[in-house]
Amino acid sequence: MAKLTREDALEYHRLKGKPGKVAIVPTKPMDTQRDLSLAYSPGVAEPVLEIEKDPANAYEYTSKGNLVAVVSNGTAILGLGDRGALASKPVMEGKGVLFKKFADIDVFDIEVNSHDPDEIIKVVAAISPTFGGINLEDIKAPECFYIEEELKKMLDIPVFHDDQHGTAIISAAALANALEIVGKRHEDIRIVISGAGASAISCAELAIRWGVKRENIMLVDTKGVVYKGRKEGMNQYKERLAVEDKGHRTLADAMRGADVFYGLSVANVLTPEMVKSMADDPIIFAMANPDPEIKPELAKEARKDVIIATGRSDYANQVNNVLGFPFIFRGALDVRAKQINEEMKFAASKALAALAKEDVPDSVIRAYGGAPIKFGRDYIIPKPLDPRVLLWEAPAVAETAMKTGVARKMIDIDEYREQLAFRQGKGEQVRYFFQNKARTSGGKKRVAFAEGEETKIIRAAYQVKEDGIATPILIGREEVIQEHIQALGLAFKPETIDPRKFAHLEAYAKAYYELRQRKGVTAADALKKVRDPNIFGSMMVKMGDADAFVSGLTYDYPDVIRPSLQIHHTAKGARRAAGVYIMIVEDRVYLFTDATVNIDPSAEDLAEIACLAADFAKRLELDPRIAFLSFSNFGSTPHPLSDKVRRAVELTKARRPDLKVDGEMQADTAVVADIIENRYPFSEVKDANVLVFPSLESANIAYKLLARLGKAKAIGPILLGMGAPVHVVQTGDDVNDIVQIASVAVMDAMSREEN
Repeated sequence: MAKLTREDALEYHRLKGKPGKVAIVPTKPMDTQRDLSLAYSPGVAEPVLEIEKDPANAYEYTSKGNLVAVVSNGTAILGLGDRGALASKPVMEGKGVLFKKFADIDVFDIEVNSHDPDEIIKVVAAISPTFGGINLEDIKAPECFYIEEELKKMLDIPVFHDDQHGTAIISAAALANALEIVGKRHEDIRIVISGAGASAISCAELAIRWGVKRENIMLVDTKGVVYKGRKEGMNQYKERLAVEDKGHRTLADAMRGADVFYGLSVANVLTPEMVKSMADDPIIFAMANPDPEIKPELAKEARKDVIIATGRSDYANQVNNVLGFPFIFRGALDVRAKQINEEMKFAASKALAALAKEDVPDSVIRAYGGAPIKFGRDYIIPKPLDPRVLLWEAPAVAETAMKTGVARKMIDIDEYREQLAFRQGKGEQVRYFFQNKARTSGGKKRVAFAEGEETKIIRAAYQVKEDGIATPILIGREEVIQEHIQALGLAFKPETIDPRKFAHLEAYAKAYYELRQRKGVTAADALKKVRDPNIFGSMMVKMGDADAFVSGLTYDYPDVIRPSLQIHHTAKGARRAAGVYIMIVEDRVYLFTDATVNIDPSAEDLAEIACLAADFAKRLELDPRIAFLSFSNFGSTPHPLSDKVRRAVELTKARRPDLKVDGEMQADTAVVADIIENRYPFSEVKDANVLVFPSLESANIAYKLLARLGKAKAIGPILLGMGAPVHVVQTGDDVNDIVQIASVAVMDAMSREEN
């Protein structure tokens, strides 16, 4: 990451003439007089009366249930100390942006101009009816402890001081994984904590909950080791962690033989000599920002066996609070929790620790430079940009809130995970649709993957198996596949088939020869050809040894589809196969066809392609509205090309009177309802969602431009009209793309079985 300058930061905050990072956006229409009447007077009176009857109705009729107050008095601004309430506003706005970005939670930042903790308590309590939760931020210790404790007693909504608990939750997850890697147990280790403020105290208490013995934790503040009987600089919170006086006075004293160092203090306080004095396989969390207690390169130079984490994004193992607070509040808000209790914090920490052991998505790997990321010394905690954190942590928090009796709303956790995924966009909704449909087979459908030795295919197969989508079969050399699985760190034992050693290869060759003997293939040729993974995989489906076949990651498209058509031909009643892309533009779904198979389709071909796409749309639970695209609008430009499209419309209407079909029409006419209503009211197709392109050339150009320049999400290609469940992935597809196509393949196999 390029070094940030002072001017970069200032320009970012004042960019485009709209200072700051947050704004208020209406969530309801405000376009007509009726809208205004509903939003304000007189319509607003009805929810007012309902809330007066039952305050819980505020969660139904207002934004309370998704609104958090981020409150600060600016006395402990991240690494800058006491700079005043107003100066803390950029940080609080930043907090609000993170809430919204990572967990879709709305925030009002509240800067309270007071150093009096009782006055802050009074202010927050007075405004609390507005909010579903209170996030306290950048308030110095020990006042922050008192403020949080008092507000928790007074309010029936979650109150959470992130400076205390956020770092504790993230670091505890990282510690659990680091200990697992080095083979140590919580109950056996000794921890030294540099710092004795809010974060340090909370880190210690959560470590104790994980199993660390209280007497094995040693705090070191600016006065030295915190021990029983010390008079200077003590308070009730430090007293809880004071150790027996054994003569340790300095950080250097404390570090001798320590297993773990937590740094929550200042830069460069930990020296290489102190690191050398630690126990075997030392664990160092140097979390001071922006400069850690010791730089990782110095720590590693001192000890080759060290595991080190910092608070910085430019080093491995970043302990970042954004892994905690958005998702903890998300889970708490969604069950209308009265508080965030210790069990919920512990559950959040355990969820993060577990997630770090899962295979990392390609999107996360790309976001962090493209190097492989897997569980180990340099990856003990999930990355802040990992979208799965929401799906793991928030449900863990919500479920624990229900189990511990602080939730006022009971929810189904599996359904809740799906709802959370939907918050991440329409693309996730479509992905879940495919996977949920595929899961109804009970994971019993067997999907063969041609490129079984490719690491992406192995990772996708692992996910397919783990998610109950299908039973994967990897085509390739077993020893190579197992070697990759071991390198990836996956607990996975898939079925593998090496065509060269396959016991029934001669039977496959004989069956293939019978299919192709009048197409120039001899018996000797068949025995050679059937070893090709694309022919072998299609033959597995033909011979009943697999239910579906997926290939294409390292092959050109024709290399996959041609042998499959030779073996399986097209589906019954279909003259042509076709390819469709699902294009997701913001919250709208379109089908683009044909972008992959038919280069210059005739009118008859276009009609068949349209019918195949319409039936697929119905399987996606879409009501197909089909537009045949051209450069002409309903005869406006007579030309053989537009005539072809018009003829295709006539054929489709005759063949399938049940479908809503029209054309020829230009692309904007097809997707903008106002154009149809104002200029062509005779058309029954408004706002089309199935777009039939006149040629592969136009379809391919359109989907690629939309995906690259329009930021649309493209899912596909999905093959239609094939004689068997054979589907193609593309070169460059990531693991999630492969899993989606495998899910489509399972859906295809299930549909054929039903029919």
